[in-house]
Amino acid sequence: MNLSPGTKLGPYEILSPLGAGGMGEVYRARDTRLGRDVAIKVLPEHLSAHPEVRTRFEREAKTVSALNHPNICTLFDVGREGDVDYLVMELVEGDTLATRLQKGALPLADAVRIGSQIADALDKAHRAGIVHRDLKPGNVMLTKAGAKLMDFGLARSAGLAGAGGATGETALTHSPTVGQPLTAEGTIVGTFQYMSPEQLEGREADARSDLWALGCVLYEMATGKRAFDGATQASLISSIMRDTPRPMAELTPMSPPALDRLVVTLLAKDPDDRIQTAHDVKLQLQWIGETPSSSASPAVAMPGLTHRRKAPVAWIVAALAVLAAAAAWAPSIIGGSRGGNAAHAMRTRLLIPEPANARLSLAAFSFAIAPDGGALTFVGVDSTGTARLWLRPLDELTPRVMDGTEHAEQPFWSPDGHWIGFFADGKLKRVSLDSGRVENLCDAPDPRGGAWGDGTIVFAPYAAGPLYSVSADGGTPELILRPDSASGENALRFPNFLPDGNRFTFSVLPRREGAFPIFLGHLGSGERTFLMLAGAAPVFAAPDWLITLEKERLIAQRINVKKGEVAGKPVTIGDAPVLGGHDSARIASASQNGVLAYWGGTPTRSQLAMLDRSGRVVKMYSLPVGEWTGVSVAPDGKRALVQRRNGAAETDLWMMDLTTGQASRFTFKPLASGVGVVWSPDGRRLVATNMTNGPADLLLFDAGTGKSELLYGNGGALFKNPYAWSPDGRYLTFEQNDRDTGWDVWMIDVDGDRTPQPLVQTPFNEGGGAFSPDGRWFAYYTNETGRYELCVRAFPDGGSRQVLSGMGTADTSQPFWWSRDGREILTDGSDGVVRVVDVAAGQTFKAGRTRDLFRADEHVIAMQPLPDHQTFLATVEVGEAQTKAIVIDINWTTALDAR
Repeated sequence: MNLSPGTKLGPYEILSPLGAGGMGEVYRARDTRLGRDVAIKVLPEHLSAHPEVRTRFEREAKTVSALNHPNICTLFDVGREGDVDYLVMELVEGDTLATRLQKGALPLADAVRIGSQIADALDKAHRAGIVHRDLKPGNVMLTKAGAKLMDFGLARSAGLAGAGGATGETALTHSPTVGQPLTAEGTIVGTFQYMSPEQLEGREADARSDLWALGCVLYEMATGKRAFDGATQASLISSIMRDTPRPMAELTPMSPPALDRLVVTLLAKDPDDRIQTAHDVKLQLQWIGETPSSSASPAVAMPGLTHRRKAPVAWIVAALAVLAAAAAWAPSIIGGSRGGNAAHAMRTRLLIPEPANARLSLAAFSFAIAPDGGALTFVGVDSTGTARLWLRPLDELTPRVMDGTEHAEQPFWSPDGHWIGFFADGKLKRVSLDSGRVENLCDAPDPRGGAWGDGTIVFAPYAAGPLYSVSADGGTPELILRPDSASGENALRFPNFLPDGNRFTFSVLPRREGAFPIFLGHLGSGERTFLMLAGAAPVFAAPDWLITLEKERLIAQRINVKKGEVAGKPVTIGDAPVLGGHDSARIASASQNGVLAYWGGTPTRSQLAMLDRSGRVVKMYSLPVGEWTGVSVAPDGKRALVQRRNGAAETDLWMMDLTTGQASRFTFKPLASGVGVVWSPDGRRLVATNMTNGPADLLLFDAGTGKSELLYGNGGALFKNPYAWSPDGRYLTFEQNDRDTGWDVWMIDVDGDRTPQPLVQTPFNEGGGAFSPDGRWFAYYTNETGRYELCVRAFPDGGSRQVLSGMGTADTSQPFWWSRDGREILTDGSDGVVRVVDVAAGQTFKAGRTRDLFRADEHVIAMQPLPDHQTFLATVEVGEAQTKAIVIDINWTTALDAR
């Protein structure tokens, strides 16, 4: 089908043709509504009669629309005019990389930069389960803003197939890119010069096939020559299957050896021997681009990759290569003696990024370095929202999951490095690194940290309350220290042993003078000594340091180990980690030889967006640049309060008018981080939590003036999270913790005597508490079945009760909302999936089948539906995505001034 200039496809007017291929024709067009030029891709007339082709076309639309990235061409719209199906995409001005390569090799700096941008785009696609399958220079546009990855015409949703793949998919045609060499049609999908061996064998392509193609593109950019070539298709295929490209240094003598080695690894014939994630390729390219005089550096021998999903990390590889020649490395770092010559060694910081197909847990203290500094354990969360322990030896390139550690949190090591203690499913547990055996030690219903001493584990089994000890082999816990109620203490938590295995530091809640009191305890004595005020629970680092937080800084404070006293002034190590200091949680881990681990990465820059019921962004709101977190929508759906993180432990509230898009500050005194906000049904008042003065207070605000008053304070409970207001505006529900019954749902008569009453209180954990619009039914979470499930019961008597299966998660309760018309309940799961269940709530309650609505994009931070549940207000990451990683800091004391 040839569309002449002036042809209309909906609101789009065709201007001129841009290109054509078997799968589509591309035109320049004018969007008459917005007055901008766009690119329109239409399905050719001779293929429109084939249902399977149209299905593929629709799939391409869904594929591209799921991707939002500065280095990926943006999909604006999808339409159908008569018998013509079309996509409306960003019109990318510039030349293709293929056109540029006709002039020869790129400058190495440009090749590395463009390669990094392509890798970043692939990483975004792969994390969304999408494989491009036809990466080549003709599908990369070079623009003033950077490289743009084009044409997902051959991409498909990988879903859960993974590297092993589902059944093969027959290609319908080749990519619609102009000037493609040797593009095949049939069962082989892609362009031969950049096609991986497994694709040529007819096996299923996965993310590693894209990385092969990226290796070919990198080689061609750096040398001006194709990695594989041949006079015929047969000779080309033979070259790909058997040959090794000429070393890049022979063609470009000044090319960095690290780049040559990276390309060689990407072009491994066996997919298992390649680098396994685009994210790691990006990190290596960024390091190569930042390394001075890289062309003169010796080649780095990377260990062979023999297992699936091996993921080399640039920072590890680069640092180990440099340090291999340093005399101080062996005695002072991994597995070295405690008395090594660390003072003369070079400080080195390594980044441990998120593993493939998982994300780092952002929960309190979710990682720990081994006693000898040679391995790291951390909590990783998979796509189902299940947390497990991962183990990353620092002399290996890939972390591995530790079986049997489901729902793990807050890990810590045994002094001999043979066990890892952790908490899961209301228990204190340990896992053997020698056998993999997991053992239950004792109960820990709501833990806040543990530490392993000389045969004894000290831990906090409750969010509020005492510290206990138990034998490292398990048994009956013994109470060792209580909070001093006369001093207003509520909780002792996050212990950490000194080297003698008998004395330990711990933090106390609530705050005092804006910081947490830190004490030194002694096993068997019941005594404790005040040490300092700090922003987080400290950890001991050899030879005589406590690592903690102070005024947005990561600091080291000397301690006289013999006397148990702090000495001198704190010394700044660096800026405070992006995550840390919440509720006194430790922000670092230290080995016995002084290797540190702490949160790395960059702060999130976020904005406010409106999503539709498919999770797609339909509108963006302008807010000042900052780290915007939670949202709370007013009952009329016209206003919302948005939380802005201000430092490690403070939050501001801003009011957003969703009709005009205007935002203004609502609070002028900072609240504590993690604040919860709930609107009254008439929208005139709201309740928010505040912990800046100690235990959580519930503050009642006038939504118009911002003036506040205390609704409910202290009351013996450390934490109070408001959840919902009853439809008549009388009662407010909130979550509150209790040492004996865990988390419970409470209710307070806002306009009455304001005396809180337990609404749901059992030995299990309950949370939430939302009313049906008519006030007859009440929904809340409970873990009485062993996992958190949503339960609905009659209000106020609770006589009739029903559990909504499939609306909860194994790890923790999640936000849920009852629609204004009372016909459905939505929940935002820990796995990122928004689920919905249709309900009928009248004299009786009936629930339909739970179904998935959409999976939230990884850049969505928090969201809440508007009252009609047709759109969602969300805070989303913008610009450069937040880097989530753990820093390994070796010989960090060399950076301190002599003091």
